[in-house]
Amino acid sequence: MRKSAARRGAPAERLQKVLAQLGLASRREAEAWIRAGRLSVNGNPATLGLRVGPEDEVRLDGRVVRRHEAPELVVFLCHRSPGEPLGRPHEDPGAAALMSRLPARAGRRFIAVSPMPRSDGGLELLTSDGALAVQLQRAARHVASEFSVRVRGELTDAQRQGILSGVLDRGTALLVESCESAGGEGANRWYSLAARGGSGKDVRQLFERQAVLVSRVLRTRFGPLTLARTIARGQFRKLTPEQTQALIAATADSRSSSP
Repeated sequence: MRKSAARRGAPAERLQKVLAQLGLASRREAEAWIRAGRLSVNGNPATLGLRVGPEDEVRLDGRVVRRHEAPELVVFLCHRSPGEPLGRPHEDPGAAALMSRLPARAGRRFIAVSPMPRSDGGLELLTSDGALAVQLQRAARHVASEFSVRVRGELTDAQRQGILSGVLDRGTALLVESCESAGGEGANRWYSLAARGGSGKDVRQLFERQAVLVSRVLRTRFGPLTLARTIARGQFRKLTPEQTQALIAATADSRSSSP
């Protein structure tokens, strides 16, 4: 029986991390598979904390997990329509899901980074790399983002100052950099809000705390990425390797510079 590559000194990583990097499962899901006895390494049942190297044979439910080379870091920038679900069709029966339209990749599962509430939309990031998804999700608490917010009527000076304070219901506060009028028609008005570490839910809450009726929140920027007008609703594009690396670098810088 083959020995573990970890014991031979070859590069080795925890099994759940390897599966996450392959896009097969999140680390938590992989741990559940290990506990359920669904994974084996070199013919032996896998255990939590087990490290595997490139030459180790990993099987899931008896089938070999192919990992000939390090997978490409795949990130899609998507323009999600308000109300459009993110998940696979089987996760949301009867609804056309954004993930179902992404290019098919054998054994891949896509993970959303700081997704917007379903009633809202705009820029969404989806990646097939579990480890990268975790890294970006943590950075989302600090990275600079921009949102377009549609409200009923004009904001008063007092309401705008309340929004700029960044205070949320839970007692914490966002670093709101700006809140500017962006036009509108009839009774509806749009405002452009820039904040560091804000989610779509947080942004909506900022306005509603000031007794503002919000009808839509759209994310238009996440770190160095902006939602270009050339990407129509429901469309997406794959980030180039350079754009992906710039995103990783920007999110790493935002975390190191945060208080």
